[in-house]
Amino acid sequence: MSLYSTILSQSDFVDKNSLSYPFEERGLQFGDGVYEVIRIYNGEYYLLTEHVNRLFRSAEAIKINIPYHKEKMTELLYQLLEKNNMHTDGKVYLQITRGSAPRDHAFPHEVTPNIYAYLQDLPRNEKLLENGVKTISQRDVRWENCYIKSLNLLPNVLAKQTAKENDCYEAILHRDGVVTECSSSNIYLVKDGKVYTHPATNNILHGCVRMAIERFLKDENIPLIEEAFQLEDIQYADEMFLSSSTSEVLPVTQVDRVVIGNGEPGKITRTLQKAYEQDAKISDKLIKNV
Repeated sequence: MSLYSTILSQSDFVDKNSLSYPFEERGLQFGDGVYEVIRIYNGEYYLLTEHVNRLFRSAEAIKINIPYHKEKMTELLYQLLEKNNMHTDGKVYLQITRGSAPRDHAFPHEVTPNIYAYLQDLPRNEKLLENGVKTISQRDVRWENCYIKSLNLLPNVLAKQTAKENDCYEAILHRDGVVTECSSSNIYLVKDGKVYTHPATNNILHGCVRMAIERFLKDENIPLIEEAFQLEDIQYADEMFLSSSTSEVLPVTQVDRVVIGNGEPGKITRTLQKAYEQDAKISDKLIKNV
C-alpha cells in the first residue's frame, strides 16, 4: 500500500517521503499536542465518531483550537482513505500540535496548529487474540490528566519497554496497589460473572473500545462494575482482558507470576471478542462459538 501523510491544517496530501517538520515545532520540543489511533477493517473506519469526539475533547483540554469542525475532520480522514486506495486492515495515526513558533514555554500568539495523519497496514494478530498474552505489573508514575490523549508518553514508553524486556505484551499500571490501566490499553478483571474496571476518571484514558465494550456488556446482560480493583485481587480473577484500538479485546492469561483462571481465555472474554467482531463487521472472524 502506498503511504500518504497529510497536513490537514492545509488540506494538503503529500507522499510520506516528501514530508518535513518545521524546525521549531511544539510537538517535537514540548510534546505540546494530542493524537488518536483509529482502527480500519476492510477499508472502513471503526469507532470513527468516538475517536474524533475524543480528539476534540483532548485538544480543548490543553487549549488547542482545532481549525476544523468535526464534520470537516471526518471528511478529510475519509479522503485519506481514498488517496491510499485502502481496502484492507490498518490504522490511522492522527496528531495535532499547537503549531510552529520560536521555542518558549508560554503559548505563542496567533499560531496555527499543525495537523498530521497517515495510514499504515495493520493485520489482526490472530495468534494473540486466540491464545491471550502475559503481562507485568508496574507502578503508575504518569501525570494526573491521563484522560487527555497527549503526546507526553515517555512513562508509557518506559513501561511498555519493561514489559517487552520481560517477554510480556503489556504493563498493567497501579497507584499504590490500585490498578488503573495499561501502558497503551484499558484493563478488566472478571469475577463471578461480573466485569470490573477502573472508573472513567482523569487517571485513565477513556478508551473508544472501552465505550464499545460497555455496549456489548449491556447487550449481553453482563454486569459492568466501574470500580477499581487491587493488584491483590488479580490472584482471584476468573478472567482478565485488555482493550485498545490496536489490541481489540485481548485475553490476559498471566500477570507477573499469577496465572489467570485456568490459563486460557474465558467465556466472557470470548463473548466480548465475538461482539467486537460483529460490531466492526470483520469478515475474517476468529471467534466462531461461545
